[in-house]
Amino acid sequence: MARGKLRIYLGAAPGVGKTYAMLSEAHRRVERGKDCVVAFVEHHGRPRTEVMLSGLEQVPRKELAYRGTAFTEMDVDAVLARRPRVALVDELAHTNVPGSRNTKRWQDVEELLAAGIDVVSTVNIQHLESLGDVVESVTGVRQQETVPDEVVRRADQIELVDMSPEALRRRMAHGNVYQPDKVDAALSNYFRPGNLTALRELALLWVADRVDEYLQRYRSEHRVSKIWGSRERIVVGLTGGPEGRTLIRRAVRLAEKGAGGEVLAVYVASSDGLTSASPKELAVQRTLVEDLGGSFHHVVGDDVPAALLDFARGVNATQIVLGSSRRKTWQYVFGPGVGTTVARDSGPDLDVHIVTHDEVAKGRGLPVARGARLGRARVVWGWLVGLGGPVALALGLNAVDLGLANDMLLFLTVTVAAALLGGLLPALGSAALGCLLLNYFYTPPLHRWTVADPKNIVAIVIFVGVGVSVASVVDLAARRTHQAARLRAESEILSYLAGHVLRGETSLEALLERVRETFGMESAALLERTDDLAPWTCAGRAGVGGPVERPEDADVDVPVGDHMALALTGRVLPAEDRRVLAAFAAQAAVVLDRRRLREEADRARALAEGNRIRTALLAAVSHDLRTPLAGIKAAVSSLRSDDVAWSEEDQAELLEGIEAGADRLDHLVGNLLDMSRLQTGTVTALVREIDLDEVVPMALGGVAEDSVELDVPETLPMVAVDAGLLERSVANLVENAVKYSPPGRPVLVAASALADRVEVRIVDRGPGVPDEAKERIFEPFQRYGDAPRGAGVGLGLAVARGFAEAMGGTLTAEDTPGGGLTMVLTLRAAGAGEGAVGAAEPAERADDPTGARAAGPRASGGPQAPGDPRTPGRAGRVDPPDRPGRRDPAGRTPAPSERQAS
Repeated sequence: MARGKLRIYLGAAPGVGKTYAMLSEAHRRVERGKDCVVAFVEHHGRPRTEVMLSGLEQVPRKELAYRGTAFTEMDVDAVLARRPRVALVDELAHTNVPGSRNTKRWQDVEELLAAGIDVVSTVNIQHLESLGDVVESVTGVRQQETVPDEVVRRADQIELVDMSPEALRRRMAHGNVYQPDKVDAALSNYFRPGNLTALRELALLWVADRVDEYLQRYRSEHRVSKIWGSRERIVVGLTGGPEGRTLIRRAVRLAEKGAGGEVLAVYVASSDGLTSASPKELAVQRTLVEDLGGSFHHVVGDDVPAALLDFARGVNATQIVLGSSRRKTWQYVFGPGVGTTVARDSGPDLDVHIVTHDEVAKGRGLPVARGARLGRARVVWGWLVGLGGPVALALGLNAVDLGLANDMLLFLTVTVAAALLGGLLPALGSAALGCLLLNYFYTPPLHRWTVADPKNIVAIVIFVGVGVSVASVVDLAARRTHQAARLRAESEILSYLAGHVLRGETSLEALLERVRETFGMESAALLERTDDLAPWTCAGRAGVGGPVERPEDADVDVPVGDHMALALTGRVLPAEDRRVLAAFAAQAAVVLDRRRLREEADRARALAEGNRIRTALLAAVSHDLRTPLAGIKAAVSSLRSDDVAWSEEDQAELLEGIEAGADRLDHLVGNLLDMSRLQTGTVTALVREIDLDEVVPMALGGVAEDSVELDVPETLPMVAVDAGLLERSVANLVENAVKYSPPGRPVLVAASALADRVEVRIVDRGPGVPDEAKERIFEPFQRYGDAPRGAGVGLGLAVARGFAEAMGGTLTAEDTPGGGLTMVLTLRAAGAGEGAVGAAEPAERADDPTGARAAGPRASGGPQAPGDPRTPGRAGRVDPPDRPGRRDPAGRTPAPSERQAS
């Protein structure tokens, strides 16, 4: 069952007229014969809205009791049982009364859409989840009823209901929105001009973003080569703290202010343990950013600011969003925070936003930076303390006599400090130097390198042993902390990889890009070869960052089986990183296998489709070709019969029947031949520059003169097409449209120029085709609706589209405003690049045994040249079925709304 379509009327504030616009749309649809009902609409006592409800069928609401009060909600079961074509559902963000079928009304709407029911709904901009914070900051009111942005973004149509703040306030003052006793309070609070202006700006910017998405999709579908606009990429730096949610929402709002903005949330797992991330909080933030249309990324880096900047530059980001530091004031003695470093090193190409939040200066979850691998600065300080401390202490103790025991304790303190700062080597140096100083200055005999008392020798040995022991413990703790940090980072990366598998993501390029950014490499590629002597090739043509031809040329290569390897360039990775890299390599091989299995399945489906077409062809030959042959044979047998004396009128009628049967056979065989050549790929186009007004009129020879209106301006640019293929395509489309246009409503054939292409529109006023069938009517041997046998084999539109694509054009179907179907034939204007619409074949085949192109004005008996003795325009037509309302041989009457693609 096809999913229903969702149309949303979006407003900036209550009272702008969303519900009124929705009801007006419902009346228009009812006038066009659509089955439209009111599932739930609340008029809020507004007389004009209440008037619009009259004349529309309303589904009875469901009554629910809550805390002793009766409430009414939309009865989802009743709407599903009624099964209308269109349902009106007001207030998409509404929270249902407890006890309802779903918690939120948008969930009710999802059920209706899943059942194939089209839904028209309304929502205000302040109810979007991502805008909750900014709306509260503007209006002072926190919206409790919200709807996820993705629900609204998935709507098939979004229409902005706009009104200036002054006009809305006048409407309220006239009592058209709220009751008179509430107007003054509303105007002085929520509906202040500043609030309304800010909400209007939010609505306009949000809708502008959606318009840009539709425009990008349109350019992609029509292969428009020129690109407009720029794209903002905003990187959000996450630490795993609770402020991450605020940063993500802020970044989403920044992205929505520009066309096509993109948000990338990044968590840098540092091997030196600078962060203390909560896995649960990171999972929540990942879900939030993905719900808001962004993406979550996990990278590993010893230097958090450098890793963040490298990632931002790698994805061509324009802005970075960071939170204010959670450090306390005294913690800045250990160096500047991440935000300060990123802002300092970002350069002129990156804007850095520092966002305040509730966790500023609280210091929770962000310990003082203590590296597992001691940084260069700490090692230097360890050596300074280890070597300079004993010397300074010796100079100070020369002035006082504290005794040998106290002197040794003081020197031991300096050794422990050196161990805590610099690790094992500075502590050993400090212990050795302290031992020498103690022996020289404080152990009898003084100022000599000998020791007279054996007890002092034992004391010095104990001093050295304690210093070395403390330094060893500190170094061991540092190594264990480093290992724990790395294992945590690896577990997080492997957790992502497992999620990648469970989510069924099969993009090899995306996986390689994640490998590249995770390990900070320049390029990544999956290489394979068929045997040990064969050259290496890029598996599936999947590589990111740059070409890698052989594993030997890469900085890092991880073998996957006997004939496959993951190769990376950029830097040499330590051995401890290869374990995680091996997991990525194994997953990349699995993804490649899945891709190849999917391609094989696609080829199998293509073979099955070819078999289906051959079966349909046999069915067509067995019936549709036999019918006209039978008529011709019967007429010829009658004429040759000596038992009946035929009058001249009877003979003329029989001859006319023979001619009609022969023409019909010509049409069928021509379409079958054209379809066969399209399926085998032997249709080639001889493209040249021509004027449309030279070809289109010739394609109308097969229809009555008063059945078509032609509007092809002479000022149109020339088009690069094959004249014969274009004539056949237009002829099929026009004759198909004429069959379904009601009497007295001629088909319009109009052409217009749009940028680097030309569109030919064939517009009819017939019953039209539902959206779910608009692509199916172009499939071969498909006759949409209850088409009688003998009405054609269903090839006319398939041949027309095949010829259009062979010329580098496109053919699509659209609804005609007011009812009917419009065929849009898009052609490449002369002089435009091939990417504008599509690539045409360069020339006709030289080895064509017939000496003619695969299709053209005469290839399948197309429209005849002037003076041709045969009936002009007969060939190339689609087979005319009975008009709607006439009975077929079985006695059935096709429904007026049904159309077939003959």
